[in-house]
Amino acid sequence: MNKKYFYTSWLFLCILFLCAGDVLAEIKGDYGGSVRFRQEYIKNGSNLGLPGNSERNYFRMRSTLWGKVDFTSDMGIYARLANESRYYMGNYKPFELPSNPAESDSTRFDSDELIIDNLYFEAKNIFNLLDLRIGRQDFRGMYGEGFLIYEGTPGDGSRTAYFDALKATLRFTENHSLDLIYINNRQKDDRLPSLHNARSNDLYGYVNNRRVLNITDDEAVIVYGKSRITPHITVEPYYIYKREDNVSSYYNRHNGLGPSSDLALNTLGARIAYKTDMWHIRAEWAGQFGEYDDDRTRQGNGGYIFASQKFANVPWKPEWEIGYVRLSGDDPNTGKHEGWNPLFSRAPLLNEVFAYLYLNEAKPDSGPIPFYWTNLQIFKLGLTVWPTTATKANLFYQYLRSVEETNVTGSAVLSNSSKDRGHLIHLAVDYFFSEKFDVGIMTEYFIPGDFYNSNAKNSLYFQWQFQFKF
Repeated sequence: MNKKYFYTSWLFLCILFLCAGDVLAEIKGDYGGSVRFRQEYIKNGSNLGLPGNSERNYFRMRSTLWGKVDFTSDMGIYARLANESRYYMGNYKPFELPSNPAESDSTRFDSDELIIDNLYFEAKNIFNLLDLRIGRQDFRGMYGEGFLIYEGTPGDGSRTAYFDALKATLRFTENHSLDLIYINNRQKDDRLPSLHNARSNDLYGYVNNRRVLNITDDEAVIVYGKSRITPHITVEPYYIYKREDNVSSYYNRHNGLGPSSDLALNTLGARIAYKTDMWHIRAEWAGQFGEYDDDRTRQGNGGYIFASQKFANVPWKPEWEIGYVRLSGDDPNTGKHEGWNPLFSRAPLLNEVFAYLYLNEAKPDSGPIPFYWTNLQIFKLGLTVWPTTATKANLFYQYLRSVEETNVTGSAVLSNSSKDRGHLIHLAVDYFFSEKFDVGIMTEYFIPGDFYNSNAKNSLYFQWQFQFKF
């Protein structure tokens, strides 16, 4: 869909409803915002110390301001502005290629853009059947664990997660609905204006002075059903068609990221969940099939199963969890690409520190992309407790393996001779002063297995943060 048509349609609908007299009589408004301040430290995250010791240490401050206008109880507009400034410690220089050392505070500080993070029109209960949302919007928390639909702008971390989309929800009954979604995302946001520092066109992480949000332009059509079969069982079948453009020469030149060919990919799957006051069991499986524009075949499969049990009436309210994740890998001995494509879930959903190691598993048709979950098995055991009513602690262990061995030439990190990726330990503690103010720390420690070079070193991720909403 042409971007001008996309936003012209959105504007036309807004004007149409604004001009209705009975709508104006019920106008109500609200506003709010948030501030998140975080420090992140990563050691050996992408190269396991091979060669050399790799460290990144930086501060992030994300701020948002939102407002909404409700014309009626079922109709309104929502908008949100966002910014995330960063300050990099040490010699890392954010505005240039990482090999160039920082020389002063001005080269370590990235004031970032002030962007339109959300902007959509929403109408509910049309003919008591249809809910409609048009424009820039988030999908987090709407589709299970976010296995395939979670993050629309993975290139800027957790700064934004929006999709430029049209979403229609058909509500057949109270327990059965169908979401129809059209997505049209851009590698960088050239649809809506932003306020930002005018920097040169030769900057790491920017294209034509706009921050890179994705490795490609892409679009998708999603058909996602939700059915509550019993009070405790939910079934969610879905079909997703996604088209990924090849990477522009600029971004490919500066980051070495693929793909080099257009991809049309079909994903067919389903999620099932069972939930009671004590038990929560959920599983999902999907198959993928498609083709690159040079007639190469793309196929894959992936899924997970998790089970957890909560003891709400026991001191500390302990909850244990056990789970397994399997994402197919590319067999280097075939002409096809069998690796799993995470679609819209390139985010720290499974863990944080391990995801940067995907930068070493580049192929011409997928590229070295962080958080590109593929060729992976995870065996997980976790525990969550509440030592006080305001303190939450989460601990989990993961044993990680690949599905296929790699065959990447010239890599100092990969051994190309094993499927044993290694062991990961995660610990997080959060304290909630109120519903609007909380602080937390989180750390992950990864011990590499024989999948990596025998001289590989352990990697560490650590963060602390506070969040405030108003």
